[in-house]
Amino acid sequence: MKTSITAVVLSLAALSQQKPIQKREVGGVLICNGPNATGSCTYAVYQMDTCYNMTAPYYQNAATFAPDGEAFYCYPYMMPCGGICTSPEGCTLGAVDFGYEHKYNLTAVGWDKYIASFECHLNNTQTQTTKQ
Repeated sequence: MKTSITAVVLSLAALSQQKPIQKREVGGVLICNGPNATGSCTYAVYQMDTCYNMTAPYYQNAATFAPDGEAFYCYPYMMPCGGICTSPEGCTLGAVDFGYEHKYNLTAVGWDKYIASFECHLNNTQTQTTKQ
């Protein structure tokens, strides 16, 4: 009986020493040169409502653009932050969130050679629709 009480006390002591589970920050995006998270990759957490210019080696060379699963979405753009869109079809792929079908393979929609900048926003409705 003493042995089992000692084991319980030691287990509880070990649990109290562990760090609490921390929630991930909103705004994490994985960007890679190759499809399916291959090639050179970078992962960072970006502030919402802020435009970020892509830098080498990802500038107009990102086949993976994969936001994390939290309630936010990003708009990839063809032009740098503050640039003027001159394309008659528009200068964004549309909203890309965790549920976007081609986030790990932008070559499927022809956007792997276009992203020059992006901006992310909180999804306040929890039902952000992504472009198919």
